[in-house]
Amino acid sequence: MKNKITFLVESKSFQNFIIAVILLNAVTIGLQTAPQFVGDSGVSVLGFVDKIFLAIFTFELLFKLYAYKASFFKDGWNNFDFIIVGVSYLPFIPGLSVLRSLRVLRVLRLISVVPQFKKVIQAFMDSLSGLVVIATIMLIIFYVGAVMATNLFGVTFPQWFGTIGRSLFSLFQIMTLESWSSGIARPVMEVHAYAWAFFVPFILITTFSTLNLIIGVIVNSLQTLHNDTKETIGEHLQKQDKDNVDLHDQLTELEKSIQEIKKKL
Repeated sequence: MKNKITFLVESKSFQNFIIAVILLNAVTIGLQTAPQFVGDSGVSVLGFVDKIFLAIFTFELLFKLYAYKASFFKDGWNNFDFIIVGVSYLPFIPGLSVLRSLRVLRVLRLISVVPQFKKVIQAFMDSLSGLVVIATIMLIIFYVGAVMATNLFGVTFPQWFGTIGRSLFSLFQIMTLESWSSGIARPVMEVHAYAWAFFVPFILITTFSTLNLIIGVIVNSLQTLHNDTKETIGEHLQKQDKDNVDLHDQLTELEKSIQEIKKKL
């Protein structure tokens, strides 16, 4: 029985079925936010369908728990699924109806089911150490830039650079290139003609250089993960070839033994 359950949860058809259920569940959750679909009958129908989907996710987890036992929780993605489905039951607890919207988190289960999504998330998690370093460098650059901007433009433009906090927010807006030219830079340059010497290098450093660094770290993690996967597959194939050779040698020895026994008979 256990082997059958394990074969079921690991089968491609079962995984495709779960993906389809996740996508349909995302559609029904979205429909519940549309006024034209939300009525006395609409709420009951969509609510009933939602309960069916939740039951399917629950049985899926129960099957996996039965098949893998304690090793189920050794997989981070299984823990992710367990939490996402568990959160779906919170709205049924009295006093927690406000958490009903958390059901939409079930859509995130698509990340743990689709291999391509898992690779991207895994690469992002592997690159966190590098991203933390880049974020620290950016924080230092922002702090230095905020102090300079407050001293340079704080008196004439207090609404943008009057305090460190306002300067940080304005510099963040400039980094995102959201109305930085007509909204901030050009008005400042009308009073301070040299302001371009501050804004242009800041944009080059924070927007382009840092963004490329972040992309480079994530792409490098993806490449590393891809190479590790290729090495793992290669090692598995080599081991399989070695096992095949060993089996061939054993069969050859067995045939020789049979031939010797036949001669003696």
